[in-house]
Amino acid sequence: MEIDQITQNVLNQIDDAGFKQEGAYNLRYNGQALCHGDSEHIKIKKREDGNPGINVYISKDAQDETVHIPVVISKSGMNDEVYNDFYIEAGAKVNIIAGCGIHNSGCNDSRHDGIHSFHVGEGAQVTYAEKHYGEGEGTGGRFLNPQTRIYVGKDAQFNLDTAQIKGVDSTKRVTYVELEEGAKIYVTERLMTHDEQQAASNMDVVLNGKGSSAQIISRSVAKGRSVQVFHPKAIGNNDCHAHIQCDSIIMNEAKVSSIPEINANHVEAAIIHEAAIGRINNDQVTKLRTMGLSAQEAENVIIEAFLN
Repeated sequence: MEIDQITQNVLNQIDDAGFKQEGAYNLRYNGQALCHGDSEHIKIKKREDGNPGINVYISKDAQDETVHIPVVISKSGMNDEVYNDFYIEAGAKVNIIAGCGIHNSGCNDSRHDGIHSFHVGEGAQVTYAEKHYGEGEGTGGRFLNPQTRIYVGKDAQFNLDTAQIKGVDSTKRVTYVELEEGAKIYVTERLMTHDEQQAASNMDVVLNGKGSSAQIISRSVAKGRSVQVFHPKAIGNNDCHAHIQCDSIIMNEAKVSSIPEINANHVEAAIIHEAAIGRINNDQVTKLRTMGLSAQEAENVIIEAFLN
């Protein structure tokens, strides 16, 4: 199916691997499935419970395969809610590339609420990348509110990589994770806000299984008069390990609140948290300017390196 230029431009921003109508994929466009395909080991089915969205079934025979499930909204005033469930069989190894982009050229607010659930079988390895992006010359807002629930089975591993770098006026992210015996999760969260934008991220990671572990790293840059609030929580219910790290650069008149929380309900639970908020290092700016960069160019280099 031919994709229009606006949609293609948005896809280029939210899918770093490059969206193609090949293998397993599902492109949701203005509230409807625009195009869809299955692979031998990954099947995508329309939900039958009355909720909009899809079920994605990933076979144990899927090894180093990728499924693309982007969302694009180009209609001003659109309110899109979608429920996507993923069922990953034991031993599978898969990359899931999601992401949502809103192009709003009108005066009405556009909004996408993505509710995703992951059921990860024993020993499976899953990488889930979700990138959010907004653009358009209209005065209408661009709102994205993802909800993610992740259930990681015995000895399985889940890598969660979320990024929101440009153009989203408001986002409220809610993430809930449960880990069984020997299960691992690695979370990398990257965020930049500017102007009057607002972003909130609430995350609960429940370590139920013996030998389970979690690493949560959040990095953000707040510019203009934007407001950011981070509240990651690790709850150790067994012999487990967890580490939470939140680092933020604050600029202009922005506000950042970082509230890492740790709870131990078992004598062998080892949980660490750390948080830091500060301005750009002036010495770094000065050093880059001696190499011929302007002050703005130097700041951009520092921010890009920090977020990546």
